[in-house]
Amino acid sequence: MKWERIPLGPLQTNAYLLFNEGNDCIIFDPGSEGEKLIQHIEQKKLKPLAVVLTHAHFDHIGAVEDVRTRFQIPVYIHKNEQDWLEDPALNGSQYFMAGKIKANKADHIIEKETLLTIGAFQFQIYETPGHSPGSVSYYCERVGAVFSGDALFKGSIGRTDLPGGNHQQLLQSLHQKLLTLPEETVVLSGHGPETTIMEEMETNPFLNGFSIDL
Repeated sequence: MKWERIPLGPLQTNAYLLFNEGNDCIIFDPGSEGEKLIQHIEQKKLKPLAVVLTHAHFDHIGAVEDVRTRFQIPVYIHKNEQDWLEDPALNGSQYFMAGKIKANKADHIIEKETLLTIGAFQFQIYETPGHSPGSVSYYCERVGAVFSGDALFKGSIGRTDLPGGNHQQLLQSLHQKLLTLPEETVVLSGHGPETTIMEEMETNPFLNGFSIDL
């Protein structure tokens, strides 16, 4: 099982493809440039099974309908942001000169932290709100990686000045959930390069020197 990072759109939002030896594939956060992403998937002869969203900000959902329609696959999102796909005010697109980005309702709503199985793929879902109220991270033990969306970046954390953001809540999410993962876990962030839990524990200035109520 392997993963691939594909930065898309003006904000270079990372979409990820997770695929196995049989070329079955999960698409994480198809944020923009749908035709480019589809072409890449088809050139690699991958067979998408689902679109999985870490959260529903506009730069993470812009190509949802393109890939859903092309491959006839379901979309997963957390219940706290299930209405954001259809609402440019909630997903932020109408405020960032990005046009009014919309997608149809998700096919599957994530209600709680659980083990999600899609075909041969399994993910432990962690609710990691703070950047947005419905942010979730997907830990795939088999590849030793967590798809963290905009919760945790290399040397930084997600912004919390957008509607529904909460800095203290984000710090709690990171300390209680992501930093409890094995230190060698690769963090696949919504923007920028990958990192590891160990590297962020040791060097991330936002995660050191803070006293939070755990």
